[in-house]
This record gives sequence, structure tokens and C-alpha cells, in this order.
Amino acid sequence: MGRILVACEFSGAVRRAFRKAGHEAWSCDLLPAEDGGEHLTGDALDAIRCDGPWDLLVCHPPCTHLAVSGARWFAHRQREQAEALTFVRALLAAPVRHIALENPVGVISSRIRRPDQVIQPWQFGHGEIKATCLWLKNLPELTPTDIVAGRNPRVHYASPGPERWKERSRTLHGIAGAMAGQWGAVL
Repeated sequence: MGRILVACEFSGAVRRAFRKAGHEAWSCDLLPAEDGGEHLTGDALDAIRCDGPWDLLVCHPPCTHLAVSGARWFAHRQREQAEALTFVRALLAAPVRHIALENPVGVISSRIRRPDQVIQPWQFGHGEIKATCLWLKNLPELTPTDIVAGRNPRVHYASPGPERWKERSRTLHGIAGAMAGQWGAVL
């Protein structure tokens, strides 16, 4: 079994899926874990350096300055976008054999490199749409596990509010389970 760091995850969804599959998995975020599970509160790059070695790094960098959904703000937030891209490059260059980085459609594709795969929740048991890009290092593309009917853009139509970003950033359990089952098998 492997030792996994799930970077930039406060919900614990991916961490729990890997733990359920028998791996030693830790989440890391600037925020504390919602579920009180095995979590490192702090900078993900510090956790990579100081708490390793890690066999697999699954990264969910904040998409605020990266996703096309915020493109109208890009001209006024160039410094923040540059910092976000620097963070993404550091995660992708981490000294970990297996790396998966996920983010919505955005500037990573044009400023760093195209994703290896784009997945949808409806491919993993959730009847909704939300294109999610995956950049992979020494990992296979995810194979859909449960293609379902329904193509509801639930996250897109979520009501505005201070907690909306949390719902938008949450990894759905079907996708987390596929990550744990398929990428965990590589370890």
C-alpha cells in the first residue's frame, strides 16, 4: 500500500477514499479538515518537503485565478494568476513518482500544458456535468466506473454566497473512489 498526500483538500473526500482502499493517506490544506480526519494544516509545498516521502500526490490547487469561469477578472488579477501558475508548476515538479493534478478548464492548459484527460461526474455515478481536467505523471487515465443519465450543471447554478466556493471545489465520492481504486492499484 502507498503513502498518499492529497494537497489542497479540506473536505477529506479523496483522503477517505484512499484510506478506505487501505492506503496511508493524508490531506493538506491551509484550512483545517472538515471531517477532523488525518490532515496536515498548512502549505502543501511544506508538507511535500517535510512530511514525505510520498508515493502519490493528488493536487487540487485553488482555481480562483486559473479557471475560465473567472476569466472576466484575469486582466485585473495578473499577479495573482502568475502566483497561482507558479504554485501549479511547483506541484507538478514535486519530487513524487506519481502525481495527479485536477482543476477546471482554465489557463493551466494554455500556460503550462494541455491536460492528459478531461472527466465528467456523470462518468462516475453523479448525474451532473462539470468538466474537470487531469494532469498526470506516471498514472493512467481514469476509466469511467458508472456512467449515469442526467446532465445537470448543479455547481454552475448554485446560489451565490460565501460558501459557494466550498461546494464548487468538493470532489464527488464517485470520482474519489475511482482515483483510489485505479491509481492506488498502480502503487
